[in-house]
Amino acid sequence: MKRFVSSLALSIALLSAPVVAKEAPPAPAAAATAPKLIVVISVDQFSADLFGEYRKSFTGGFARLQQGGVFPSGYQSHAATETCPGHSTILTGFRPEHTGIIANNWIDLSVARTDKQVYCAEDETVPGSTSANYTVSDKHLLVPTLGERMKAANPAVRVVSVAGKDRAAVMMGGHNVDELWWWNGKAFVSYAGRATPAVVARANAATAANIAQPQAALEVPEVCKAHDRAIPLGAGKTVGAGHFERAAGSASAFRASPAFDGAIVALAAGLVQDMKLGQGPTTDIIDVGASATDYIGHTYGTEGAEMCIQLQQLDATLGSFFSVLDATGVDYEVVLTADHGGNDIPEREVDAGLPNAGRATVALAPAVVGKEIATKLGIAKPVLFGDIPNGDVYIAQDITPAQRKAVQAAAITYYKANPQVAEVFTQAQILATPSPKGPPEKWTLLERARASYKVGRSGELLVFLKPRITPIPDPTKGYVATHGSPYDYDRRVPILFWRKGMTGFEQPTGIETVDIMPTLAHQIGLKLTGPKIDGKCLNLAAGGVPCR
Repeated sequence: MKRFVSSLALSIALLSAPVVAKEAPPAPAAAATAPKLIVVISVDQFSADLFGEYRKSFTGGFARLQQGGVFPSGYQSHAATETCPGHSTILTGFRPEHTGIIANNWIDLSVARTDKQVYCAEDETVPGSTSANYTVSDKHLLVPTLGERMKAANPAVRVVSVAGKDRAAVMMGGHNVDELWWWNGKAFVSYAGRATPAVVARANAATAANIAQPQAALEVPEVCKAHDRAIPLGAGKTVGAGHFERAAGSASAFRASPAFDGAIVALAAGLVQDMKLGQGPTTDIIDVGASATDYIGHTYGTEGAEMCIQLQQLDATLGSFFSVLDATGVDYEVVLTADHGGNDIPEREVDAGLPNAGRATVALAPAVVGKEIATKLGIAKPVLFGDIPNGDVYIAQDITPAQRKAVQAAAITYYKANPQVAEVFTQAQILATPSPKGPPEKWTLLERARASYKVGRSGELLVFLKPRITPIPDPTKGYVATHGSPYDYDRRVPILFWRKGMTGFEQPTGIETVDIMPTLAHQIGLKLTGPKIDGKCLNLAAGGVPCR
């Protein structure tokens, strides 16, 4: 059986001209010089819990990163722990209340189209579009990214963003990028009208050839064998003992497998090589969104053999990536984090001693709640919109103010009476709460809600389920596990910095992902202008001037 997919990564990454290894530059003296290349890696759904569970087993890329600055308790400090909001914090220094990215999707009842759901990385004004069939856009991101700031200060800076999801590539890359590529389910694509570099075309051809072939089961490493146990979910469906066997031609199975990250990281490495990033007169930046961990977490949960195999494979793939970077001779700095964490399937959690874990009832869906309320109030139209919590609940605009008040009161009463609901907050309560300060691990639920609340995009009500209640009622029809809660298993992520010559250290107290951007800006001597950011500069042991 085949164990490592890092060979796939290298076979695609080295599609460009072979790199002649250069003599590595001397270790940068602390505070003396800026790195020539910044590499920002986001591992989608890589919780601090997973990092802590497996960190001793890593021997590749994750092992190298642990030799640098290790912050095991980084926080996506806000309540909206989804992909789009999380990625919007990593390189902007702002929380979602300021980035404007309050969820993957929100409801805008004022949009002209019939579909009132808006996707975070779309332009909903495009004629004929829907939230599921959309034109990718950066228009909803309200603040600049680090790459944008670097390019504004010096147009010679190259900004590159590659990810397995469009929203990850867009939210880390921002509004002004040289190359921005994401996987659309069939190939790596970019905005319409952009030229396709040769390395992208070759990567697409190689990836298509890989998908066309069946994938044999991957070897189960020793560290994963204790996790290799099937968990029944009903209707003949089980998870927990999958080894990523894949039928020929299954792009969806490819996406939820370690090979997907191999392709993403490989394309990033190929762009570094072809563009000679870090070899020009300025510091360049490349953002890499490794998305497979998220698809695997949703498809199989976080505590089965599937996730264990994935992380061992990703460790090898990152190790291969760093070897490619080493061979360029470029002085580069890496920061790795995640957009959010994740919760395991409740069926396995109950078996592991968490009796309060469970699945949300469909009775919590705003459409279901709204129908009951509308009947009681004699309103002959839908009055509530949104998805099953956790999340935003929107009240109809085309009813009278008195009816809106009555609907809100009835919805609050309904949700608070449900035993699966922890809290219900109104817009007024949230806006009356100051933006939070201090250690993110000590924030109240209301403060977490405030950090991701934006008037005009967020709902009139915010409903939080109790801990470990998964908002997927039926695991037999699609995804089995998810994230999105205001709790630390979804909020807490690792933040790892590494640069050649850096003195390793570990700082266990809580920091935030919004601290990454100002820290990197300080490393390269970039002055931050404009509105005050939410993040702060972190003092790294070496590789930069101490923060002031």
